[in-house]
Amino acid sequence: MVKETCMTIRVAVLGATGTVGQRFIQLLEDHPWFEIAALVGSERSAGRTYAEATRWVLDTPMPLAVRSMEILPDTADLDTPLVFSALPSKTAGAIEQRLARAGHIVCSNASDHRAEPDVPLLIPEVNPEHLELLAVQRANRGWSGAIVTNPNCTATGPTMALRPLHDAFAVRKLLLVSMQALSGAGYPGVPSYDAVDNVLPYIGNEEPKVETEPQKMLGQLQDGQVEPAAFTISAHCNRVPVLEGHLVCLSVAFERPTSLDEVVTTLRNFRSLPQELGLPSAPAEPIIVRDEPDRPQTRRDRDAGFGMSTTVGRVRPCPILDYKFVCLSHNTIRGAAGGSLLNAELMHAQGIF
Repeated sequence: MVKETCMTIRVAVLGATGTVGQRFIQLLEDHPWFEIAALVGSERSAGRTYAEATRWVLDTPMPLAVRSMEILPDTADLDTPLVFSALPSKTAGAIEQRLARAGHIVCSNASDHRAEPDVPLLIPEVNPEHLELLAVQRANRGWSGAIVTNPNCTATGPTMALRPLHDAFAVRKLLLVSMQALSGAGYPGVPSYDAVDNVLPYIGNEEPKVETEPQKMLGQLQDGQVEPAAFTISAHCNRVPVLEGHLVCLSVAFERPTSLDEVVTTLRNFRSLPQELGLPSAPAEPIIVRDEPDRPQTRRDRDAGFGMSTTVGRVRPCPILDYKFVCLSHNTIRGAAGGSLLNAELMHAQGIF
């Protein structure tokens, strides 16, 4: 278990007015280890109070502590050792590098740095040892800070489910079909005329990320670099008219033979380092297995484990590969802000700050 500490770490949130930025602020309210000390926004928002600049879209009220905070420009010098980045991809890259160079630990949601060989692509239950790449990153780049990324929100749930299965049976190939929530496109996101009564069978640049990021996370760290897991993924990514929660159907082939009972038991019994350490945002059950024939369902199961658990159901034989199942994860909590928050908690527990 993590020792109790009275020391609170000051944090900044980049992209604070957007959907993921709002999730960070919601999840950081009353956090036992982290305290919001700075909010950073676009040129349009800078200089205004958070309440003035933000159209709050979450169900819970905007926390009082941030309402009157002035939004800083993205060029500001920050005095926070930890920075959470909810910046959009392509905008994030240079800003995050500047902050890491200046000594900040940046926990990023953007895709800009995920594929770089010295940047951890992290799910704490899946590959906590990849934090060893921070020493390599700092040596390579001469930084006193660092960048740590969390994966694409669609890849998060399947990778969590694959971790125990890959360890036990060695994944050989995988077919993946996603049904992704509208909130994955940010706010205001997909126009209503395109989203209502419709399914969009294309999400720009989504399938390449889903087809490559799990291999990095499930790969082995050897001699300061990650050797990606040697299995193949074919992904179909679709946008569907639900607000939150990415539902993914998977068919998996394994190298080693196994039974249905073994697959279910392996998923159900999975626990990892965040549960052992008792990290504040870690769910007690990282993978929840449902036995009902019609679960998981997006509306009913996306908040499992306060939005941090992956729910798996409909585990059954596959007539083409070996087994198939459905998994669900909350895309703006576990797949975005909550994932970065758990990354930071793991680093804090390991004394990296």
